[in-house]
Amino acid sequence: MAKHIAVVIQEDPRKSHRPVEALRIALGLSAGSHNTTVVLLGEAACLLGDETDEILDIEILEKYLPSIKQLEIQFILQNIDNQVVIQDGFCVKRESAETISSFKSMDCTLVF
Repeated sequence: MAKHIAVVIQEDPRKSHRPVEALRIALGLSAGSHNTTVVLLGEAACLLGDETDEILDIEILEKYLPSIKQLEIQFILQNIDNQVVIQDGFCVKRESAETISSFKSMDCTLVF
């Protein structure tokens, strides 16, 4: 039975290896029968941005981004004033912090 899973990434990928690893995990979950949504909070949004030079593990990230686009993984980004410019081809929805914090319909949430 397919589960609704949220992968919440809140760490800065320029300071930690965890955000790229979390995105890899989300990709693996999406490849199965699970309905996976990735929530990018704060600086984690730069994982999908045009400026990726400072991201740790950028070579790993670049390897997985085409598959993420192809699988049309749903991303939710926090709607903030200073928004990161997102690369074309990703399924991105911007939501308020209140909406993001009220996720109730998920069977499982992984937070990184």
